[in-house]
Amino acid sequence: MRELPGGTVTFLFTDIEGSTRLLHELGAAYADALVEHRRELREAFARHGGVEVDTQGDAFFYAFARAGDALAAAGDAQAALVEGPIRVRMGVHTGEPIVTGEGYVGLDVHRAARIAGVGHGGQVLVSSATTALLDPSNTVLLDLGEHRLKDLTAPERIYQLGEGEFPPLRSLNQSNLPEQPTPFAGREKEFAEVLVLVRNPRIRLVTLTGAGGSGKTRLAVQAAAEVVDEHEHGVWWVSLQAVRDPELVLPSVASVVGAESDLAAHIGDRRMLLVLDNLEQVLDAAPALGGLLAACPNLELIATSREPLRLAAEHEYAVPPFVEQEGVGFFLSRARVVRRDFEPDERVLEICRRVDNLPLALELAAARVRVLSTAQMLERLERALPLLTGGTRDAPERQRTLRATIGWSYDLLDAVEQQAFRRLGVFAGGCTLDAAESVAGADLDVLQSLVEKSLVRFDGERHSLLETIREYALERLEEAGEAEERRRGHAAFFLALAEEADLSAEGNYGQRYELVPPDQDNLRAAIDWALASGGIELGLRLAVALEQFWVIADPYEGVRRFEAFLARADDVPPLLRARALRCLAACRFVSSDYEGAQPLMEESLALFRKSGNRRGEAESIGTRGHLAEAEGRLEEALAFYEQSGALAVEVGFEWWVRNMHLSAAEIELRLGRVEEGERSARQALAAARALDDRRGTVLALAMLAWAAADRGDALRAGLIWGAIEAEEQRGPLGQWERHRDEYSEHVLAAEGPVFTRAREQGRRLSLERTAEKALA
Repeated sequence: MRELPGGTVTFLFTDIEGSTRLLHELGAAYADALVEHRRELREAFARHGGVEVDTQGDAFFYAFARAGDALAAAGDAQAALVEGPIRVRMGVHTGEPIVTGEGYVGLDVHRAARIAGVGHGGQVLVSSATTALLDPSNTVLLDLGEHRLKDLTAPERIYQLGEGEFPPLRSLNQSNLPEQPTPFAGREKEFAEVLVLVRNPRIRLVTLTGAGGSGKTRLAVQAAAEVVDEHEHGVWWVSLQAVRDPELVLPSVASVVGAESDLAAHIGDRRMLLVLDNLEQVLDAAPALGGLLAACPNLELIATSREPLRLAAEHEYAVPPFVEQEGVGFFLSRARVVRRDFEPDERVLEICRRVDNLPLALELAAARVRVLSTAQMLERLERALPLLTGGTRDAPERQRTLRATIGWSYDLLDAVEQQAFRRLGVFAGGCTLDAAESVAGADLDVLQSLVEKSLVRFDGERHSLLETIREYALERLEEAGEAEERRRGHAAFFLALAEEADLSAEGNYGQRYELVPPDQDNLRAAIDWALASGGIELGLRLAVALEQFWVIADPYEGVRRFEAFLARADDVPPLLRARALRCLAACRFVSSDYEGAQPLMEESLALFRKSGNRRGEAESIGTRGHLAEAEGRLEEALAFYEQSGALAVEVGFEWWVRNMHLSAAEIELRLGRVEEGERSARQALAAARALDDRRGTVLALAMLAWAAADRGDALRAGLIWGAIEAEEQRGPLGQWERHRDEYSEHVLAAEGPVFTRAREQGRRLSLERTAEKALA
């Protein structure tokens, strides 16, 4: 083999598309085709100075000293293969790897292979790093946008060589699997074994068990990424790190997959994989998960837990520590992220042994190579571990070792860093920079230092602690006597955030809904603390501020929350009690408990009238309309909506004006009053646009499409419906899901050639442009 190029190197990976299928189709001729394919690739790559690094089965790995040579070689190779039966996908990426006696070492090698893996036969994909080195005047590249790769690190902007047409890339853009700070390393044996279990059609629940820090989550997420293509309806990650109530497990799943009411009915027979992370603190939810599996025949689960769920469908996989070779390799890869020139010595093996080759412990230790030599590190570990392993006698040895490693890292922090670290433990599910500064007193420099030391993780928007590390931080916070003060500050901060989100009926609903989902765990933790500490008024204010969150995300949880506070709310202000009663009534109503909602709404309305609060009185009257509609009294409901809407206009309650127009339009269309329904829908659309309310805009447009279909206007109905379908692809639409089937039944009655052409045209329109057309 020629000498491998060093410095800046461009890698080219190739892989045959559908090799198994080709083997069956070509039979004995496949061997000849494979030989010809290898000859043509080697000749093309050699002509442009490529050096063959490795070949495995159907795949080639080449290195080039210049990016332009790699692209020219890829183009020539694809041209040579165009007449044959074999189609090859190629990936090109440039980096600065480390050259060793055994080849290249570094993250760029993995990146190049992952880029090739998302392509199609005949396609050459190019990374942004390579693209930056090319001459744009003589290279035709199509920008395919940012894509998540199966290494789960930051998204890669990918370009395509030439203007050929191919299907969408097989990337992870349709999954919410969490981004990882570094590529998956080690665990080849365990990874292969877990994949066998996950791909076994007779096994629908795989639980990865092991001590905290043993790498369960990373292994589960990587296995899930590998099988994304095999699950038509998605692979979804559900973090239960901050969940302590088993009743919240299924609602947490529902929130991730977009189910608004019955989770099992929403999933049905869809082919879907859920990754449930950190189940150990909510093991009582196991029977409910078993019921979900029984009700959904194509659903599969991967769970991580420190102990098994003990379900009949479960197949447990105990995640071991790294073997010594893996541990050293993992330590080395993490150390080189911190210090690119780090070279291992004989002490590295002993360091890995001292921390039992646990991945989290190794990561924490490797983060120290920036400031400690391996000799200094080993000396400190020798001192720290015997001192800090004196935890509970019945704790697993590895867990005690991990605790000691975290304690050692904590002791190496300065006083300011220690204070910030332990205060960050109050956050459930991570936090923003603003929250960290306000609640924990952790400024940007301190946070950056904690990230560099692997005690805090940063995903591009939020800072968080692994649950094992958070437990340690909370212990230190209690010891410092700061826990109560920090939790009070935490609750005050998230009360302000909830009020800023403006999701109570008094606000302009929908304006800042996006503030809540990322911090729902923090909001729940604040509510739990308020109830436990007797802060009933603060807790009720928080719960009321989140009114529409409960209604949309989980009305059953809303019922539990409001009932718990109202049982102890004798001394709260009457107006706050009126609002809480209204919220409880709304949650019961959405939960189909109409009988239980009615007296609550009447009591709330009486308190609003006594307090002279006209906004509250408008909302209560409208909710009486919803109750009447649910019980089939449509004319009565319509009268309540008109009365409530008029009162809302009088007091400038804009969101409720939109809401009442929408409610009236739906009843009018059901009653066959198309002209009146269209007028109400147009009024609702205008109000929704004024509020920048995406969900309300979609609902109003759907009713206009319904009215158009009823009038026989297939062109207008198809145009609007196509735009709605395009908007659905841009993300969840909350309440829209529960109405979609009914609306589509009416709209699709206009199907035909005109409708189909208009529908395709509508899919190319923005929601804003469609609204303008609908109102014109």
